[in-house]
Amino acid sequence: MAKEMIEKEVPTVLPDSAFLGELVKQWRAQDLHGTWEGKRDAQLLAPYVVTRAQKRTLPLLDNPDPETLWRLEMFYNAVGLAIERRTGVIVTPLLKMHPEGFGRVVLVAGRLVVLDKTLRDVHRFGFETVELLAAAGESLVEAGVAMILRYPALAGKDG
Repeated sequence: MAKEMIEKEVPTVLPDSAFLGELVKQWRAQDLHGTWEGKRDAQLLAPYVVTRAQKRTLPLLDNPDPETLWRLEMFYNAVGLAIERRTGVIVTPLLKMHPEGFGRVVLVAGRLVVLDKTLRDVHRFGFETVELLAAAGESLVEAGVAMILRYPALAGKDG
């Protein structure tokens, strides 16, 4: 029932965002059996929308479920691939999670750490709106691209 509520809150038209496009590509690439073939892009992104009211129903401390961890991984994979598309430099995401919902994600390009983020309360991972999801992803992509442009030799970019 919670998933139905989330899907109703997601617009049918997504904001114009290269990051959201990359995130949808990640989801579609994982669909080995055609389960999501008939779903709209907005429906695929619906689990990322978690309103404040929905977060209030979640416990303060909890272990994230496998589906939430998978969504988190897909989110940072999309960030890495969006950076890669913009710079031409291969970006590898490394995610280390404690079972209680905290950890760290690092995106590496060559010898350069392009993103280092501490994760907390992962069982509550989500964004108030799809626009905020897009803005968060785009912001991380911009930061990663800026880091590669600042240190191209460390990232393995031939200037």
